Amino acid sequence: MHFDGPEAHHLATVCRLRAGDAVYLFNGDGHEYPARVLYADRREVTLEIIAIESPQRERQTPIHVGVALPKGDRVQFLVEKLTELGVASFTPIECKHSANYPRDGKREKLERYVIEASKQCRRNVLMSITDPMPVAAYAESRQPTEIGLIAHPYDAQPQPLTTTANAIRLIVGPEGGLTNAEVTHAIAHGWQAVNLGPRILRTETAAITLVARVGA
Repeated sequence: MHFDGPEAHHLATVCRLRAGDAVYLFNGDGHEYPARVLYADRREVTLEIIAIESPQRERQTPIHVGVALPKGDRVQFLVEKLTELGVASFTPIECKHSANYPRDGKREKLERYVIEASKQCRRNVLMSITDPMPVAAYAESRQPTEIGLIAHPYDAQPQPLTTTANAIRLIVGPEGGLTNAEVTHAIAHGWQAVNLGPRILRTETAAITLVARVGA
């Protein structure tokens, strides 16, 4: 197998692989491929695949997350951590108080973040990035067999998150907060408001915390 361009640069220059070194390849199909380097320089790398392995690293109950995009490089941090935590899909949601709206080409950048994070954590199934949608539409997309949890700091009490659902969907709003109408609409469509504690969390902190709680 032959690589050139950015992947060759990553293998030869960043990872400093040389002929005879071992490496694991993945393409998001759920398998990983142990390989051996045959040739490497800064422009091209040739590998020999020597086996196919299928380690199970995905969650038994898929987690789907809809989050209002934070500003700046915090988006990259959010996507990296959700990938590491095993989230199945990530949907940028648009809320009344959103401060960052997805632009053309943003999806491709988010997908690159997923690939880089998957390399680091050895995840062999890529978290999917779906098209942006209004928070109301995302709330309406919950299926009857899924549990829907919406982070809302003004809910009365933290809620237990145990579940036997086929999947879990989460909503985390922008730093300006979800409006009462947005929360009420989600609850009317079967979502449960959950309180993550007495402090107001940034968007990416709230999303990571909620995924970690559900995953645990």
